[in-house]
Amino acid sequence: MSWRLAAKESGSAPWQDNFRADNALPAGWYQVPASSYPGSGFDRGHHCPSANRMASNSTTFLMINMLLQVPNLNQGTWADLEEYYRTLVRGGNELYIIMGSYGTGDTGSQGSVTTIDQGRVTVPARCWKVVVVLPAGQHAPEEVTSITRVIAINAPNQNSVGAAWGNYRTTVDALEAATGLDLLSAVASAMQATLETRVDAGPVQ
Repeated sequence: MSWRLAAKESGSAPWQDNFRADNALPAGWYQVPASSYPGSGFDRGHHCPSANRMASNSTTFLMINMLLQVPNLNQGTWADLEEYYRTLVRGGNELYIIMGSYGTGDTGSQGSVTTIDQGRVTVPARCWKVVVVLPAGQHAPEEVTSITRVIAINAPNQNSVGAAWGNYRTTVDALEAATGLDLLSAVASAMQATLETRVDAGPVQ
């Protein structure tokens, strides 16, 4: 999943708590119910966080925006990362964010499992995110330069995960190798070669 985050879209969104299946899915697709996660040992973690969408906040509670995250990752490491990058927006930047997961099965608060909801929902082993930081007003891929900050994170979906998100920084190249995706495909090839091999060394708070 990917999205843009600018100042008008970021803030302290009220918690809607209206998790629900997405009935706009094509006919025949399984609609994951909100009741499938509670009691599983995993949180309903947002791909696109609630606080990243103020005007359309309720849409972030559709179950297609959820993934199974262990409590310590969702409520700790990941929440701190999300709050940090919102400070970048408040500091005059806009962000382009890509997030996903891969692997099968990991350890939640009630032990190790590979699926929930009678095998219909897979527990990911890793959760990752890429954040491209640009000055507010810059939108085009050609405005990405060799000094553009790119934060790539790859964290284990385990309750033993450490609190400091900065310890899970990696390269875009490593994420592409793990997922099979081409994550910065709109950026010029030469610039990708520069940025995708770099581990972010910027501040974490």
